[in-house]
Amino acid sequence: MDTRRTPRTASAPAPGGETSPGRAASRSRGAHRRVRSGARTAAGLLATAALLVSACSSGSPTTSTAEAAQDGAQEAALVALPRSTPTALSPYYAQKPAWRGCGVPGFQCATIKAPLDYAKPSAGDVRLAVTRKKATGPGERLGSLLVNPGGPGGSAIGYVQAYAGIGYPAEVRARYDMVAVDPRGVARSEPVECLDGPAMDTYTRTDTTPDDARETDGLVEAYRTFAEGCGADAPRLLRHVSTAEAARDMDIVRAALGDEKLNFVGASYGTFLGATYAGLFPERTGRLVLDGAMDPSLPARRLNLEQTAGFETAFRSFARDCVRQAGCPLGAKGASPEQVGENLKAFFEKLDARPVPTGDADGRRLTESLAMTGVIAAMYDEGSWGQLREALTSAMKENDGSGLLVLSDSYYERDADGRYSNLMFANAAVNCLDLPPSFATPDQVRAALPEFEKASPVFGEGLAWAALNCAYWPVHATGEPHRIEAKGAAPIVVVGTTRDPATPYRWAQALAGQLSSARLLTYDGDGHTAYGRGSSCVDRTINAYLVRGTPPQDGKRCS
Repeated sequence: MDTRRTPRTASAPAPGGETSPGRAASRSRGAHRRVRSGARTAAGLLATAALLVSACSSGSPTTSTAEAAQDGAQEAALVALPRSTPTALSPYYAQKPAWRGCGVPGFQCATIKAPLDYAKPSAGDVRLAVTRKKATGPGERLGSLLVNPGGPGGSAIGYVQAYAGIGYPAEVRARYDMVAVDPRGVARSEPVECLDGPAMDTYTRTDTTPDDARETDGLVEAYRTFAEGCGADAPRLLRHVSTAEAARDMDIVRAALGDEKLNFVGASYGTFLGATYAGLFPERTGRLVLDGAMDPSLPARRLNLEQTAGFETAFRSFARDCVRQAGCPLGAKGASPEQVGENLKAFFEKLDARPVPTGDADGRRLTESLAMTGVIAAMYDEGSWGQLREALTSAMKENDGSGLLVLSDSYYERDADGRYSNLMFANAAVNCLDLPPSFATPDQVRAALPEFEKASPVFGEGLAWAALNCAYWPVHATGEPHRIEAKGAAPIVVVGTTRDPATPYRWAQALAGQLSSARLLTYDGDGHTAYGRGSSCVDRTINAYLVRGTPPQDGKRCS
């Protein structure tokens, strides 16, 4: 899951890893991103932990941890790249997009090339898909506004064409060309593929709370199979899908668009991508909004643990709301969040022993892992709480798991024909490259279970095991935890939601404390991210910054 999925781990058979992240873009106007971070797991639970989080990456000039320790610093710091463009990269920066229609009214599409390996630009290219919708006016055009919905692995093109390009405030769309580029390895930009639909169905049903050695071996085998599939599909690209490389790609796109500075709105894992850009190119940083922020200074295990606590915070809000509603399946009126959590945990344990029917055309039954993924999916947006109550009622009282399966499928981006988007594949690829894994062995997970279960009695066990997936990745991590200061950048707006499940509010505070020009905007509320989710205070503040260049006072709060 957005556990390192912008925060989450990368891809596992269950719901994160921002760190995510992260998790990637949602299909509704309200919940349009997912750190399915921000940490890293693998797919579902596995994914939950996997979507959100990624931190350092290859191609990023950071001070090493060892060097930082010798210098007395607590962690490495991202170092800006030289202002001048290296001669070997000049042809990339000189590109002129050949815009064409792309079947979506009002939008144009193009392909832009970037070097596969920035250290060896002559070693080949990666093709980046880009889309734009030109500013509608009136008013002077302010340039391009790039948007990224998170993940890592969420399609920025799908997000801008389905939502941002038509649903962002009219005053923003009037002044900016709305632009999106799918990061390398994602969606339309040479997507990483790992497993086919039937194999992913098996993967997402994998038991992520193993009770014995046999089940532990089964989980490890699932992770190995997933990783081997990714490695076989894209052996070269898999080494070059880091966040730092994606940020450098955005600078090439900026130049190709003819903009002197990059204007950007990133959600969930997109905040890590945007902050990385600012750290590498502070003088080219324009108006940046980082919504549902990640903390790049944390190692993977800490990111996963804190995201686990974030999901518990969100679940407790759901629990308090549920028992106020008639017919809450998890407890009567007045039941405490602890009691509600115990009832949900007991339901998960029953599913572990006996999955329930769903009526699925492919014969899938609702397993513990699929149910947990479905519940976690609903934590991203409080608007989904009613749907979750109904789904739990059907599963717990009517032996019908179809509602929770729908929620789980939406999290994994599985369509009615049994096909999966490449969200979970790209999520793992980025997260496992950006940070060393949370755990190297099952024994390390077992030792950490008390800590994770303390952080979340409901989700802790599953999310801890989900954080094991990067241990079997075919490519070693090239990144490390690091601070991002972006000295010399224009004011950057960092947005944090106090009860955000996927990117805990503390992460926004931490990122704002690192960025030298940050202004922290706080939304006191539920759900993942804040812009465009119903707070007129948040929307007015961000619109004023994007359109008039007026950043909020640091510490401004909205509700």
